[in-house]
Amino acid sequence: MMTQTNNVTEFVLLGLSQDPEGQKALFVMFLLSYIATMVGNLLIVVTVIVSPSLGSPMYFFLSYLSFIDAAYSTAISPKLIMDLLCDEKTISFQVCMGQLFTEHLFAGTEVLLLAVMAYDRFVAICKPLHYLTIMNRWVCIVLLMVAWAGGFILSAIQLVFVYTLPFCGPNVIDHFVCDMYPLLELACTETYFLGLTVVANGGAMCMVVFILLLISYGIILNSLKTQSQEGRHKALSTCGSHITVVVLFFVPCIFMYVRPVSNFPIDKFVTVFYTVITPMLNPLIYTLRNSEMKNSMEKLWYKVVTEEIKKISNHITN
Repeated sequence: MMTQTNNVTEFVLLGLSQDPEGQKALFVMFLLSYIATMVGNLLIVVTVIVSPSLGSPMYFFLSYLSFIDAAYSTAISPKLIMDLLCDEKTISFQVCMGQLFTEHLFAGTEVLLLAVMAYDRFVAICKPLHYLTIMNRWVCIVLLMVAWAGGFILSAIQLVFVYTLPFCGPNVIDHFVCDMYPLLELACTETYFLGLTVVANGGAMCMVVFILLLISYGIILNSLKTQSQEGRHKALSTCGSHITVVVLFFVPCIFMYVRPVSNFPIDKFVTVFYTVITPMLNPLIYTLRNSEMKNSMEKLWYKVVTEEIKKISNHITN
């Protein structure tokens, strides 16, 4: 392992735009998208927790996916939003490493959790009579822990790779976030083989899981031929939501990490898509196509509003 000889204590992020007016517009856009992301995802988490009708494994995993999306967005968006108001966008070396770790922790966990959710749908549709036996509470918890463990191992490997690199001069990152490829370009050593390990680590996992997901959903859709029309419609609606989320998340990730070390101008906008846009769209995709989730949210809102009205009327009366 190479010894770290690090003269760099902070990095300068160039961000998305150097135009002051453009930065103001981006500030408003990303602030609104972050608020929508947090409200949408946390609303799903709360709805699943308080709604007895949403006690199936599918909603158990969906609540954790929403939690991960909220955490993933929080690892990226607040810094991005604040930087849009600053003339000089700096990040300390330690904070940069922390951002790199959390970013890959939540992204890696989400990759594996989407695979777990595909397995859950496979069992529910292809083995409906044995679904609750196979996907019992203990199995769900174990699968969730495996997803978190996989995400942790992935991010820890990435962090060790970068942390041990020597940074001795250039500290300007042409990006809005600390990520592997921009950091590898600043290292004062040859990083070609290290870049290949990134491809073999994160890129390969994304590619393999994505292919397995496509195969599993292909099997699921093929099995729908034997279902009733009502069952087929419900399964298609659920699987359609899952497939949409999978494509929105995996395609940009594969573009970014299934290639040797290289940075393109479009990389920043692709990164915006899967770190900012996708976590915001996931709640919409899952709730708009899921009648159970919509009904539970309506009941929750009705209950909250009714209780608030009672409190206000009691306060006025007293």
